[in-house]
Amino acid sequence: MNNFHLTLTGLIISLALNISAQDKKADPFDHLPIVKEPVFKTDTISIIKYGAVNDGITLNTIQINEAIAASSKNGGGVVLIPGGMWLTGPIELKSNVNLHLQKNALLQFTKDLNQYKLVEGNWEGVAQMRNQSPIWANAQENMAITGYGIIDGAGDVWRMVKKDKLTESQWKARIASGGLVNEEKKIWYPSEKTFKGAGMKDPGLITKDKSAAFYDSIKDFLRPNLLVLNNCRQILLEGVTFQNSPAWNLHPLMCSDLTVRNVYVKNPWYAQNGDGIDIESCKNVLIEGSTFDVGDDGICIKSGRDAAGRKRGIPTENVVIRNSTVYHAHGGFVIGSEMSGGARNIYITDCTFIGTDIGLRFKTTRGRGGVVERIYARNINMKDIVGEAILFDMYYAAVDPIVLSGEKRAIPKIKLLPVTEETPVFRDFHISNIVCDGAAKAIFIRGLPELNISDIYFDQLTIKSKEGIDLQEAKNIQMNHINLIVEQSGPLIRIQHGNNVSYKNPDPASQSLLLK
Repeated sequence: MNNFHLTLTGLIISLALNISAQDKKADPFDHLPIVKEPVFKTDTISIIKYGAVNDGITLNTIQINEAIAASSKNGGGVVLIPGGMWLTGPIELKSNVNLHLQKNALLQFTKDLNQYKLVEGNWEGVAQMRNQSPIWANAQENMAITGYGIIDGAGDVWRMVKKDKLTESQWKARIASGGLVNEEKKIWYPSEKTFKGAGMKDPGLITKDKSAAFYDSIKDFLRPNLLVLNNCRQILLEGVTFQNSPAWNLHPLMCSDLTVRNVYVKNPWYAQNGDGIDIESCKNVLIEGSTFDVGDDGICIKSGRDAAGRKRGIPTENVVIRNSTVYHAHGGFVIGSEMSGGARNIYITDCTFIGTDIGLRFKTTRGRGGVVERIYARNINMKDIVGEAILFDMYYAAVDPIVLSGEKRAIPKIKLLPVTEETPVFRDFHISNIVCDGAAKAIFIRGLPELNISDIYFDQLTIKSKEGIDLQEAKNIQMNHINLIVEQSGPLIRIQHGNNVSYKNPDPASQSLLLK
């Protein structure tokens, strides 16, 4: 295998863009959105006052909820979770309350699934029946979860697991714990209800023909997200560890003025749908100083799915993500694939991705509709990326980004379709100052023939990868100061149906690129 160290220079693949106008634009990071934080009274109530018992056995659901309700009724303040292990069922957050976990506090949610009632909720951008989330709030304001403790969602009792994601001893332990496996002996299910639901298409979708008895027959399959905040505003999540969620860890939905600071979000890497944070149809969001190590996408932007998302029509906008780290995840920073309400004015800066499947991941598919635009990413360090360092894909197929051992996938068939409200739009991305030490592919862009991905500006990228750049159905792609260290021989860049793709490097001494 040959080792090529190639610097892209002064070669114009098609019509060069006018970069002088681009250079004169103001730095978008100079005018970031302002996020309003909550303010609380200093009044403090300990859950012990309401009879909570620290023994890891006594269920403290009533006591914790009574303390929160009393604090909110009296104008708010701090509800204190002292050090110790506190077993509980679902907790409802309320306005003007700061739920504060002291050091060595473990808020452990129960493994008794009967404690989580079925409620009308939202899953992957569509209204669906779900189990009640361990922590939740509807239409509340000025609220927080802060401190130094751990919130554990008891996710292992809910999750199905693929054999290919476990060691042999872990797989045997799963089977020995109960549950059942599918006919192919490839997936373990924790219960009959989980197995039944997994065999259906959208079983949780709320329709008139489904009875309460039907939903109960698949109840265990309808896994909750650990934290769901619906239509809330002025929220602070700070310092706490959120872990072991049944599905997504943190899910703010149609919220505004959300601050997430210095949190640690973790799930086992095999956790199906084990996202870190999914910011859906939210406005004015700040994520900073936080760490994510999860089983699916790390930091993700969403805004509803297909017709339901377009009908809601609420984009995720004015989001700042900075000084954060993502370890294992399907994507370090992700937009989609449920982005039907749109996403705009998203800023990600000074972050590190280590060992993620993909670094910057932008995904959608036909049927979504929606417009994703004005996305800015800079100062990103990546290391040991399993797949692509940077990926844009409009053929997302709801599968893991990395093919598992023995798995076969067909390449999408390219066909031209009419442009309608169901056609998604990706445009106006600005990606600069990226360093990646190790990836399978440097950049992958795959648009639609009827509506190309357009107006992507790359500047100051240094990427060490096995393969170079692959562009399909893309236009107005500008690459300045791109330094690739590519291990495999063959073309450094492949272009299929590209229009206005340009490179520029002002260093005339740099080596030119030879296309094959």
